[in-house]
Amino acid sequence: MPSWTDSIRFAFQPVVNLTTGGVAALEILARPETGDVLAQARRDPELDGILAALAVGAATRTETLLPLHVNVFAATLADLGGLTALRQAVRRAGRLPWEVTVDIGPPYTHVPHRALSDGVRVLRGEGFRICADGVGDGDIPLRLLSDMAPDLLKLDASLLTRPAVVRAMRTLCEQLGALLSVEGVETETQCAAVRAAGAQLAQGDLFAPPSRRPAVDVYVPVAAPSVPATARTGPSVRQFLRPAALLPATASAGQVRALLTGSPEVSGVLLVDPAGVPVRSVHRSRFLLSMSGRYGHALYADRPAAKLGDPPRTVGIDATAWEVLDVVAVGGRDRTSDDVAVVDHQGRCVAVVRLADLVRALAESRVEEAAGLNPLTRLPGSDAITGEVDRRIADGRTFALSWLDIDHFKQVNDGAGFAAGDELIRAVGHALQGAASGSTRVGHIGGDDFLVLADPERLDPLAVSVLDAPWSAGGRTITLSLATVLCAPGSVTDHRQAAACLAPLKQAAKALSGASWVLGRAGLPGHEIRRGSLPAPAPAGAPGGR
Repeated sequence: MPSWTDSIRFAFQPVVNLTTGGVAALEILARPETGDVLAQARRDPELDGILAALAVGAATRTETLLPLHVNVFAATLADLGGLTALRQAVRRAGRLPWEVTVDIGPPYTHVPHRALSDGVRVLRGEGFRICADGVGDGDIPLRLLSDMAPDLLKLDASLLTRPAVVRAMRTLCEQLGALLSVEGVETETQCAAVRAAGAQLAQGDLFAPPSRRPAVDVYVPVAAPSVPATARTGPSVRQFLRPAALLPATASAGQVRALLTGSPEVSGVLLVDPAGVPVRSVHRSRFLLSMSGRYGHALYADRPAAKLGDPPRTVGIDATAWEVLDVVAVGGRDRTSDDVAVVDHQGRCVAVVRLADLVRALAESRVEEAAGLNPLTRLPGSDAITGEVDRRIADGRTFALSWLDIDHFKQVNDGAGFAAGDELIRAVGHALQGAASGSTRVGHIGGDDFLVLADPERLDPLAVSVLDAPWSAGGRTITLSLATVLCAPGSVTDHRQAAACLAPLKQAAKALSGASWVLGRAGLPGHEIRRGSLPAPAPAGAPGGR
């Protein structure tokens, strides 16, 4: 007699890494051919658990090595007994728990929040990764979302029309240490918006629609040039994650060889202990070269693969690309092409990164940065500063945006010549850069105009260093004008509004005599004069202005 499971088919949709352009994982989607099994599973945790187990079995039959995303309802996780079948299926498939992400979906109404949080804690303790699905389009309370502290948060593409919401979710992800993914991406315009929102992962028909077999190739539009990271912060390693090929530390060389020959896209295998901690790293080319020797197979096939491996190179999930390069730089040159294992806070391997991905991204950022530098001062232009302003607004940080210029600069050029004017601009830019510390950013937006973005506590030292310096050109004394707007969280929505608040302060600073500094607060009237004084009334017919 046919079973109800015979009417269930499964489709696979890639989860795409927007930085590497590769497939990071596969989400397994149940596709009932008859009946309404999914509606029943919403009310029956045991049935939902069976569907999740069947999904893992379907992935096993495709022989995919990619990490898996399996969907369960929140009520199922609150009733941990409903996931017994899933645990058993993962073990039967020979999968490690941290290769499986449990996508927890709505409804959350009437689900006991304490039981759900306990279920998340148990699964995470066993090594499973947790994803909060349907955020922004479902009914998950923000407090519960914070308590769950998911590894991944999925938004629907419809939220891209509400950028303030997406920015808020991106900030929340940074605070929780989670990745941000967007589902339902269908157009290149949406993909560009996803990237602009700071999401690391995405799904949708644009990349590859759900299919009965896992997609081998996906389409990922080329990213538009982005504002480069500065100094040694660099992009997060989370942007470059690739699936890790994992085998138990006890695996034989024959098992590793079978995996590598059957999966040409795999560049190496990590051998992990029972807790998922990497213990040896097996490089594809060096391993296969050893096995292909005259007696290689006979010597090594049944021996532990660990004997043909090397100590693993690892970085934490919170590392930057520069820190990965530091790890790669340690050791022999023959290992520069080895994958670097990315481990979570328990030391378990969650992914790998490849040197080629990092070098390409960092090189592109340096080219973009060089293209945006002012040729006179070698300082970045306004795009770099305004992009960082938007990031600080999204992060909910208080910041100070300042505009600085040289008083009566046209008279410098007219009286001392353009060469003297250029030298003065270079000197001011150099002084600003030298006075910048911590997270302060300096930009040269053209002519004698500069932008400075700083934390409020950095303002006074910078102003003293630059405004009190003795400036001169062509034998005449020169003064500078500085205007600053303090932006508290919520006072401005983007860099355009911050610039609009700064404009009247610039005019107020230029109306003062001597080296001047005017400070105002976004959203509040008036300003404070910190340097300079109001000039005496000029005689009739006398020229004015600075």
